[in-house]
Amino acid sequence: MIELILLGTSVGLLSGLFGIGGGTILVPLLLMLGYETKIAIGISVVQMVFSSIYGSYLNNKKGTLDVVMVTTIGLGGFCGALLSGTITSNISDKTLEMIFLAFATFALLRLFLKTHDYKAEKDVHKIVLFVIGFLIGAVSMSIGVGGSLILVPILVGFLHVPLKKATSAGLFFVVFSSVSGLISHTLHGHVDYQSGIIIGLASLIGVYMGIHLKHHTLNVSLQRKLLIVLYLIIVLYLLYRIS
Repeated sequence: MIELILLGTSVGLLSGLFGIGGGTILVPLLLMLGYETKIAIGISVVQMVFSSIYGSYLNNKKGTLDVVMVTTIGLGGFCGALLSGTITSNISDKTLEMIFLAFATFALLRLFLKTHDYKAEKDVHKIVLFVIGFLIGAVSMSIGVGGSLILVPILVGFLHVPLKKATSAGLFFVVFSSVSGLISHTLHGHVDYQSGIIIGLASLIGVYMGIHLKHHTLNVSLQRKLLIVLYLIIVLYLLYRIS
């Protein structure tokens, strides 16, 4: 119980601070605690429902959430994530871990790329936004991550959305993908609700702390350095586990 509460608080803190769903960190930690891969993914999805809804509420109060734009992407993510349980059920644990390693490596590498601030956002057709959301939702929820890991770079690099606004959008996208993913993974028997709810409730405390730090304490440079260290540890652990 104490381990799960501490785990939830820590993951929630990182989720609020970096605009990530939490699954990128939670799944490897659950694997370390001895959970099976598919169950770890299911628990991660439960936690993301809690942290993404509460975090998006706080971001909206801060005025950094573009609800209209992300709702279109989010609806696509919801539809795509409905396939996640089926995808997970038909892939071996080893393959799931390799896909997760690819996600974590991508997250690590993108932190070394310089983020440009553009003066104006691009105007993109809603169908394109929907398709982007659908693909991200289907793939990301299959391995227990919310999708913001891929969405944030797309918003910043291709749609020219400011970074702080993009991280808020990424967390709001996770609301759609995680609720849909929870439905799909529940139907396929991947969810340990007891562990998931404990971690999810504890994560709310961490989310509040993380968003407060993002807006008032830590600068972007320090955030980047901390996230690099975190993802490097995750990548090394997954390489060790797969080898």
